[in-house]
Amino acid sequence: MLKRITISVLIMGLLGLTGVKVGALWTQQQAAGSIATRPAFPSFNTPANFSDSREVSSQTEVLFERLNNRLKRNSEDYEASLLKGLLLFQVGGLDDAITELKILTERAPKFQLAHLVLGDLLMARFNQVDAFGTNGLLKSNNTDQEKRIQQLQNEARARLKGYLFLADGVEVPRALLALSGDTEYALIVDKSKNRLYVYHNSGPGLSPELVDDFYVVLGKKTGEKFREGDLKTPSGVYFVTSYLPDEKLPPLYGSGAFPVNYPNEYDHRLQKTGKGIWLHGTDKSLYSRPPLDSEGCVVLTNEEFTRIGQYVEIGRTPIVISESVDWVSSGEWLDQNIEVQAALETWRQNWERSDLNSYLNMYADDFWSKKYNKDTWGEYKKRVFSGKKFQKIDLSDISILSYPGDKKSRPMVVANFVQHYQSNNFNGNAHKRLYMVKEQGQWKVLYEGRQ
Repeated sequence: MLKRITISVLIMGLLGLTGVKVGALWTQQQAAGSIATRPAFPSFNTPANFSDSREVSSQTEVLFERLNNRLKRNSEDYEASLLKGLLLFQVGGLDDAITELKILTERAPKFQLAHLVLGDLLMARFNQVDAFGTNGLLKSNNTDQEKRIQQLQNEARARLKGYLFLADGVEVPRALLALSGDTEYALIVDKSKNRLYVYHNSGPGLSPELVDDFYVVLGKKTGEKFREGDLKTPSGVYFVTSYLPDEKLPPLYGSGAFPVNYPNEYDHRLQKTGKGIWLHGTDKSLYSRPPLDSEGCVVLTNEEFTRIGQYVEIGRTPIVISESVDWVSSGEWLDQNIEVQAALETWRQNWERSDLNSYLNMYADDFWSKKYNKDTWGEYKKRVFSGKKFQKIDLSDISILSYPGDKKSRPMVVANFVQHYQSNNFNGNAHKRLYMVKEQGQWKVLYEGRQ
């Protein structure tokens, strides 16, 4: 586990690289054309309040190991190559960093940020770097060039912030409380980090394992989506509903798209509008885009969109989008997992026993479904129970996902499962979905319906 102060030092140092314009990238001229105006680079001296250089070295090795493992898994992980080059520079390996970035720009010629950083590194050969801050090159650019350079700087910050955050002692996302045995992977989007994390289902009672992560582009406007056309990315628990190949899409969507079920049941309840929220690729004329540049979709590079396809199963894979991921310890994760599953089992038992009062007591006052509210649901269930001599209910294929929210909102989860029902006058199976909220220490059903 890396100390926060060390990660802050790395972030400050690495972000300083993006403060220099590489004119050749935008004017199609040679990068060596202008080195007279000398850029300012950050100091990488260890601060006085963090004096153990051996610990810094050890922590840097952890970052190198993770990047090298990413490249072993996928030699075309261009972001890993970019970050490795930045880290090589941070530890004083300027020539190695330049070599890494030269190879990267040859392999990914559309990766404009890599060109920008390579230009910075080449210019560093002519400067003794000892300052973090401003430079005069941006001031001389025309408006379009300056805007694009600033977009690349924002992209660099987002990539580094999201990646280095993983080394900052994070453990388990609360969102993934339980994944069914048939759900192999789940996707987590952290809007505050412009990052998508892929988690593998480790099995019952075991916290999920992080297996991949990606920089993502989000809506042009920050905050929660409420209205069609507000250019915001929604927050909530969603599921991939289909796959659209690139030949059926305009060039904007790149290598393809995975639509998700926004607006979901809870979004409809809140009267949110809009549609067409997808996980998709990038216009093929580009490699990547600035952090806030979509109309609300979650966007990856085309190479990474293709790579993420191995983790997605249509109709099953969840994608939880949060303003900021709620990370918890494995112990806290397990405690809440057990608590919610126990509540779901109590609900099942009360129903199976036809214990009407206990059963209805597990429904929130503001419960709703497609046809009922709390009062009409109680009347309906009273009539149903009166005609039952026995009921046998089993639940299988259970997944439980914690719904993103703020500290003021009630804790809420989404439970998906297959319901197996038998009684004296009806037998049937159904794919069900419950939204459950915690009120005064008790989990209650807020919504019930089919998936």
